Amino acid sequence: MPNPFRIAVLVGLLTSVSGCASSPGPQTNPGALTAIETLDLPRYLGTWYEIAKYPNRFQRNCAGGTSATYSLEPDGAVKVVNRCRLANGDMDQAVGAARQSGGPTSARLEVRFAPWWLGWLPTVWGDYWVIDIDPGYQLAAVSEPRRAYLWILSRTPTVDPVAYQALLGRLQGKGYDLGKLEVSKP
Repeated sequence: MPNPFRIAVLVGLLTSVSGCASSPGPQTNPGALTAIETLDLPRYLGTWYEIAKYPNRFQRNCAGGTSATYSLEPDGAVKVVNRCRLANGDMDQAVGAARQSGGPTSARLEVRFAPWWLGWLPTVWGDYWVIDIDPGYQLAAVSEPRRAYLWILSRTPTVDPVAYQALLGRLQGKGYDLGKLEVSKP
């Protein structure tokens, strides 16, 4: 039986799977979400820590310590490893795959935690869009077109409060309800 944490974390953390992006300006139409213009995937690879998220059913068993690690496979595919600490102290892990949708610099990703042999089914792939990232690729926001999911990710388990507040302001400008955000436990 598939682990709900694996599916949720993959969808949430894959959105931050790239590197050389710049954040777009304020969204004029909050109804139409856009990803950042370009993403430098090799620069985005590595480990990202969850700082905050919209609560979701996929991560309901996670008590803290949530991270996602992206790495490039020999065939060019992106491997995704999501981890979180459960309430009993054990670590849970989900391994999936990500792919860029729309070209080599696209910040629109799709992620899958279903077995590889189901990869041909469009329904096993979830949208994972990098919607904000700082020029140093240290702080990012990942979501999907309907804004039902949101993850704030950082290269470190803690984040500079000024940079975090600035990101929250940009997310509010994109139509996100900041009252729904849940700060993640390290």
